[in-house]
Amino acid sequence: MPREDFGCSHALRVRWSEIDMQKIVFNGHYLNYIDVAIAEYWREIGLPYPHGYVDRYSTDIYLRKATVEYMGSARYDDLLQVLVRVARIGRSSMTFAFEIWREEPDRSAAPLITAELVYVNADPTTMKPAPFAAEVRELIANHERVAPQ
Repeated sequence: MPREDFGCSHALRVRWSEIDMQKIVFNGHYLNYIDVAIAEYWREIGLPYPHGYVDRYSTDIYLRKATVEYMGSARYDDLLQVLVRVARIGRSSMTFAFEIWREEPDRSAAPLITAELVYVNADPTTMKPAPFAAEVRELIANHERVAPQ
């Protein structure tokens, strides 16, 4: 997917504690990077999580599925860009797409990882799926450069 299709980008630098014995970022840390970037996405659309979302709509989003593909490795002190977009939004679920790139002058390089996370919007008391509010859909649609499916 072209980098320009992502409306949200969050920069971070790899810390010493995130590398393993192979001197690359331990694979599980990429999900932490994604988690930080998704919090930035919610802030950017005006619904900082959890208070902006949970308190306003009385629902919460729960992770249902995470898929990560590794194409490269980040190393200590690399500056990374974590790209985020909503690729699909259904009645009560949404799929976020992510790419993590090493920030370097060669913009033709491939992403280090791609990922998809599927969330379900639900009533926190009953844990039953709940439809997304029209306002949430509108905020997402207005933020995205490419309309979610």
